[in-house]
Amino acid sequence: MPRKAARLIGVSLLGVTGILIVVAAAGLGFRAYRQHLAAETLAIRSPKGVQEGGFVDIGGIKQWIQIRGEDRDNPVLLFVHGGPGGSSWPISSGWRPWEKHFTIVQWDQRGTGRTYGAAGDTLAPTMTLERMTQDGVELAEHLRTHLHKDRIVLVGHSWGSFLGIHMVKQRPDLFSAYVGTGQVVGRTTFEKAFELTIARLQRLAAFANNPEALAELAPIASQPALTPENRLIADKWSNALGLPPAGGFQLAGPIPPLFMPDVSLLDLYNWRKGVAFSAQYLTGRNGPMFQSEMASMGFRSSIPMFFIEGDADGVTPGEPAEQYFKEITAPHKEFVWVRGGDHFIPFDRPDEFLAELMARVMPFVGN
Repeated sequence: MPRKAARLIGVSLLGVTGILIVVAAAGLGFRAYRQHLAAETLAIRSPKGVQEGGFVDIGGIKQWIQIRGEDRDNPVLLFVHGGPGGSSWPISSGWRPWEKHFTIVQWDQRGTGRTYGAAGDTLAPTMTLERMTQDGVELAEHLRTHLHKDRIVLVGHSWGSFLGIHMVKQRPDLFSAYVGTGQVVGRTTFEKAFELTIARLQRLAAFANNPEALAELAPIASQPALTPENRLIADKWSNALGLPPAGGFQLAGPIPPLFMPDVSLLDLYNWRKGVAFSAQYLTGRNGPMFQSEMASMGFRSSIPMFFIEGDADGVTPGEPAEQYFKEITAPHKEFVWVRGGDHFIPFDRPDEFLAELMARVMPFVGN
């Protein structure tokens, strides 16, 4: 290559590199500015408010919690996130109104978010329902001491609803009420979700006039067992027919995860890594949610029980939860259908969810 041409290529590469550096710096600067604005929007300024986050020793490891609220005298609400591995605090800006009425605690569970980032894959041998239930109990005991409360409200979402029921069954004395949403009751939840998926695929196949798809789906629809063979056929036609995912939602909060205060790019990386890591041990046919049923733990509860379910939830359909709920005996219980609600009501309908908490749960919660 002639020396002049090589020099021109070198200069061009330097120019491109310089442009990329400028663009990256501008992007990071814009993100920092947006995070500053978000911090102002979400700041707790009341004299009796609490706004803190940090690691606490739970279950022999450092686990991340965030605590926010406008009045320390308010009831404490522990939100047990789903996923598993789905840290909720980067997507919780829509909960700012909740903090007027509750002190909200969010917890990066074992294998999740910052907790995963601190320990990494060394957690693998401890990723069990039993260990994580005990983690939740230890956290509730810590919160009771740290925030000077006798009992706290537990809200469990999706996987967190399955874990949450185990927590309140083990130590009901720690909790004033349980609220489940996207409630998982065991294998029957996922069998119902699969049945609905097959029905959706049949409708798409009929609309597309696809006889091959209809022929392969018909025997599954008559007996929608969640076997590996049936799952493969469902996956095949989900891709071929363009079935939209059942778990999509539009975040209602004013601040996207990328611009949430104190959320670093490393946090976002560990958020995604934690979801993939946790799924290896807690989901699928061999995971605890598929291998057990809540009914095996009995139906008696010594605390008030509330289920708030979306009637359009395709991820954890509410019908199995409703059947389970009918068998529960408790000092007080209420089952609420949210019309048109999906799997992510706390995140895409946070004001409506808060209204249910205030109307139904608050009367049974002491400060």
